[in-house]
Amino acid sequence: MTTIETEDIKRLREETGIGMMDCKRALTEANGDLERAKEILREQGLELMEQIGREAHEGLIVAYVHHTGKVGVMVEMACNTDFAARGPEFIQLANDIAMHIASEAPLYVAPDNVPGEDIEQKKAEMRKQLEEQGKPAEIIEKAVEGSIARFFKAVCLIKQPFIKNPDVAIEDLLADLRTKTGENISVAQFTRFAIGDDEEEA
Repeated sequence: MTTIETEDIKRLREETGIGMMDCKRALTEANGDLERAKEILREQGLELMEQIGREAHEGLIVAYVHHTGKVGVMVEMACNTDFAARGPEFIQLANDIAMHIASEAPLYVAPDNVPGEDIEQKKAEMRKQLEEQGKPAEIIEKAVEGSIARFFKAVCLIKQPFIKNPDVAIEDLLADLRTKTGENISVAQFTRFAIGDDEEEA
C-alpha cells in the first residue's frame, strides 16, 4: 500500500480547495497519484477550486468581544450565496475565527497580504545570519524558505493552528467548509481592537 505523505495531502488541498480528509481519501484511492486523485474528487461530485473560484459577493460580518472586555474583533466572511451565509456551519466558523483572532492576534489574512518588502527583509536577515555562520548556499536557501514559512505561520491568519484544535490550520477549516457547501468561502478582512494598542487591520 502506498504511503500518503502529508505534503502531498496539503498540495492537493491547496490546488483544489477541498478539505484535508477528502484529499487524503482520494490520494489513498489513487495510490498517491495527484492527478488521479483530482479525477476521483471530480467523479465524486466535489467541486475543485477552479470551479468554485467565482466571485464571492455574499457573506457575513461577525463581532467578538473577549470576556475581559479589553479585546474585540470584527471579521468579514465571504461566500457566494446568502443561503450559505445564513447556514449554521458558516456562522459557527465565522465566530470561531473571530475568537481565534482575538486570542492569536494575526496581522494579515494570508501570505499574499504581507508586504513584499517585509518578506524580503526577513529573507535578507536570515541569509546574513547563516552566511556569517559559514553555511553552504543550498543549506541557506532551504533555511530561508523554512524561516519564511514560520513567519507566515506567526502573522497570517489562515496559516495559524486553530486555537480550539492545533492539529488543523484555519485554512483547513475553510477548505472543509468549501467542500461541504461548494461555495468559495474565505476571510475577506478583519479588524482587531485591544485596549492600549493601535487598531490592527488585515
